[in-house]
Amino acid sequence: MTWDLLNIIGTLAFALSGVVVAMEERYDLMGVYILGFVTAFGGGAIRNLLIGVPVTALWGQGPLFMIAFVAITILFVFPKFLDRRGSMWGVFFDAIGLAAFATQGAIFAADMGLPVSAAIAAAALTGTGGGMVRDLLAGRRPLFLQKEIYIAWTLLAGIPIGLGFITHPIGYGVIVVSIVVLRMLSVYYQWRLPSRHLSDA
Repeated sequence: MTWDLLNIIGTLAFALSGVVVAMEERYDLMGVYILGFVTAFGGGAIRNLLIGVPVTALWGQGPLFMIAFVAITILFVFPKFLDRRGSMWGVFFDAIGLAAFATQGAIFAADMGLPVSAAIAAAALTGTGGGMVRDLLAGRRPLFLQKEIYIAWTLLAGIPIGLGFITHPIGYGVIVVSIVVLRMLSVYYQWRLPSRHLSDA
């Protein structure tokens, strides 16, 4: 139940995130669908490759494809849902997808009996994979490579779940909400990770 719910939330949120980026870049209808789908399913595909799950498992997610298709279509036909803050909606959808898929990836690794390092990696790659593919296809610098705090929030899922500290659906929900809130706060207050340049040496 928890797994399926996180899958639906993450897929829906990342699909909408992809649509927002596609419309910001003025893509046509096919471009919108392609970017929406690769954002929604890119993270899961990368996770499956990492832990050895056959890529063909992706094609068994028919209901999720339909959910993503309907969401993409609605947002494309009725873009006014985003009003004048489309970019902030894109960040919000991305934060939800990041949180849901990072938690799901950590659960996946923990259920397979893998060490905490694998749970952290699975959380990071599942949470950021779809957004990474989206940004690359849109010609943008991937968020996880920028100074703003993005991929670091996946540690909130990978560490406690990988160590077995959190195993209950309520705990998973707390992690998801925490990542979304912290991600949005980091954008609003422009929190940044330390960075260095060669000129600083």
